[in-house]
Amino acid sequence: MKLSKLSASLAVLMMVAGGGVALANPMVGGAAMYETKNIVENAVNSKDHTTLVAAVQAAGLVDTLASPGPFTVFAPTNAAFGKLPAGTVDTLLKPENKGTLTAVLTYHVVPGTLTAADLAANAKANGGKAVLTTVQGATLTVWGKDGKWYVTDAKGGKAQITIADVRQSNGVIHVVDGVLLPG
Repeated sequence: MKLSKLSASLAVLMMVAGGGVALANPMVGGAAMYETKNIVENAVNSKDHTTLVAAVQAAGLVDTLASPGPFTVFAPTNAAFGKLPAGTVDTLLKPENKGTLTAVLTYHVVPGTLTAADLAANAKANGGKAVLTTVQGATLTVWGKDGKWYVTDAKGGKAQITIADVRQSNGVIHVVDGVLLPG
């Protein structure tokens, strides 16, 4: 799907949403996600994000991601963490690697609330690619192709956004199928 067709589809969706029709938050990992709960409160209920939750706890980021924010989180699934080389997750979860773990996790977080429509508009305004500065300080690039949206990290790794716009009381989550790594 070309960017213009995607933008038109998003415009129709925004008109429906703006017309008083409430859109349900998507289910994630078999669990309902509630707009009245924060990122941490919802993530702990997703069976697809147990590795991410354990990593957030090990990095000491629970209080940060439970704060008012707002944040946009590109949340890797357990399967995404499983794509990393054997032993990587166990190594990152060790106390002596807390700094590296924190850098990887905060690389998945962008200040503010950026919905799929926001990302598409940003990409359209910038030649098809939205370049976002993460809490970690480096950039991610969001782009679309054939109706699907992807995030590319500083090392050229690519993750697909598999579930977009999981609204939280303190931001939004976009579920991704890969772990993003800073440069």
